[in-house]
This record gives sequence, C-alpha cells and structure tokens, in this order.
Amino acid sequence: MQNPSDPADVDIHPVTVDGGGDRRASVAVPQQGSRSGLLSAVAAYCLWGALPLYFIALAPAGAFEVVAWRILFSLVFCAVLILATRSWRRLFGILRQRRIVLTMGLAGALIYVNWQTYVYGALNGQVVEASLGYFINPIVTVFLGVFFLRERLRPAQWAAVVVSVIAVLVLAIGHGSVPWIALILAFSFGLYGYIKKLVGGSVDAVSGLTLETVWLMPVAIAQLIAVGVTGGLTIGTAGVGHALLLVGAGVITAVPLLLFAAAARRLPLTWMGFIQYFAPIIQFVVGVAVLHEAMPPERWLGFGLVWLALAILTVDMLVASTRGRRAAGAERRRSTRV
Repeated sequence: MQNPSDPADVDIHPVTVDGGGDRRASVAVPQQGSRSGLLSAVAAYCLWGALPLYFIALAPAGAFEVVAWRILFSLVFCAVLILATRSWRRLFGILRQRRIVLTMGLAGALIYVNWQTYVYGALNGQVVEASLGYFINPIVTVFLGVFFLRERLRPAQWAAVVVSVIAVLVLAIGHGSVPWIALILAFSFGLYGYIKKLVGGSVDAVSGLTLETVWLMPVAIAQLIAVGVTGGLTIGTAGVGHALLLVGAGVITAVPLLLFAAAARRLPLTWMGFIQYFAPIIQFVVGVAVLHEAMPPERWLGFGLVWLALAILTVDMLVASTRGRRAAGAERRRSTRV
C-alpha cells in the first residue's frame, strides 16, 4: 500500500532494532514539541489502515486500472506540490545523481508489486490476508537484515522469526494454500525499505515518490491501454463521483506519506515502531467487522502466533533500547570523570 506501502525516505521499519549495532531508540514520552509528530503519525497510519475501503469504493474499476490511475495521479499531485513549494531545484539535484535515480527505479518496481498486490487483495475479499502481510513485515525486515546486512540476531529475535514461520505454516495448512498475498506484501515492502535505506536521507519524501512514479508511468500507461482494449476503462463511465475518487487515489497516496515523513522527524523510533501497527490493526478490523471475511479457528490461531511473535519482537526492542540508553549514560559519566 506506500501505506505501510507508502512510507518513504525515512526509516519505514522502526520497530526493528539491529542485532547489536549502535542504533538506539528512545522510549521517552513525546513532549509538547513532539505532539504534532504523534498526531501526524497516527493520522498517517489510520489513513493507510482505511485504504481498503477507499479502493473498494473504486469498483467497478479493477486492480490494474486502479493502480495505473494511482501511479499517474500520484505523479501529478507530486508535481503540483513541487511547484507549490518551489522545491524543483532539489529534485533536479537528485536527477543529476545517476546512482540514486537508478536506485529509485528499483524502489519503484518493488512498490509497484506491493500496490498491485494490495489493491488486488482489497478488491477480491482478501483484506484480512493483506493485513497479515503488514503484521509480519517487521519480522521479514529482521530476516532481510540477516540476509543482506549480515546482522546477528538476539535470541528473542530468532524466536520471533521461528514463531512467525510456524504461523505462516498454520495459516497455509488451515487455508489449504500458502498466503501469497501476505508474503508478497511483506517481502516487497521489506525489500522496498532496504532499497530506500541505500539512498538514506538524500531523497525527500515527495522527490522519492515523484521519481518512483516517473519510472512507473510507462507501466501505468500500458496497463490503461490493455484495460481499455480488453475490458474497457471505467473512468468517466461510472459517474462524476467515481472519477473524482480515481483522481483522489493520487492524493490518498501522497498525503499519508507526507504525514509519516513529518512524524518521523519528530518522534522517537520506538514510538514509530508502536504506531506502525495501527495500519494492519485497522485493516484487520475492516476485513473482519466491516467486510465480514471468514475467520475460522485455524486462521485465528495463525494470527495469534503472529501477534505473539510481534510481542516478543517489541519486548526485545524495548529491552535493547533501555540497555542502550543505560550504556550511553554510563559512558557519558565515565567521560565526564575523565
């Protein structure tokens, strides 16, 4: 979703703390100056959590048409923002850096897979499974840290990974098939986050989304042509309200992203780690309570195991954060004595 499918250009997986590096997170309650950041974070994740309802409202448009318009209107909205904020010089500066431009192309490919899968799930009664993808995303991020960055995990992190694997097996056996939507969402977004870390803070949120959608623009146009030839486009044929909703797909993509970027600059990583669960929780509630998707006992068991894994990961994060602060405080006291 760049809901939790749309964060960009800041650490989009703050719940994961490395296996023993220097990255520390404060758990202090935000003061007055950070309350706006807290509100921004909550608003961003609530908007991402409610995205399935927005996409469902776009029917009879199918997933390929919805994603194509989402790409194009996101690009238009970003262009308007860049002109309004006079930040085109920053974008042009980024465009002169070939490595970053190519990296953003790879990020665009990953977010395309994520968007297409998420919209398909929302439009085909798989919102609960989509929420599973974002529940297990922090655990997938830990796994990717081991695979790509050779990070060493603490025992609790390994336990969380093992429990999550068992959860996926339980869900696969109970449902009779592998939860592909959840796995594709989790891994595509996890890899997207890893790719975005490669460019670090050199690309701001709006410029990042602009570059990604520029790369994806030919794909979007090709999809619209294919949909028009095979089944017919729905924009303009289902009323003015429907057309406005399709146009609004660009706004609903960019606004949570900007709120997230603002929050990430003001809030401790640990708070962002907690708040990130708002989105899959809301998606889960929407799927179960609003859309009445089936939740047989084995599915509850699988989700319960995932939530257990997340609890283990979160407690471990808090313990590591506390130890890190104590160690830093002790080091400061020693240096003061010297």
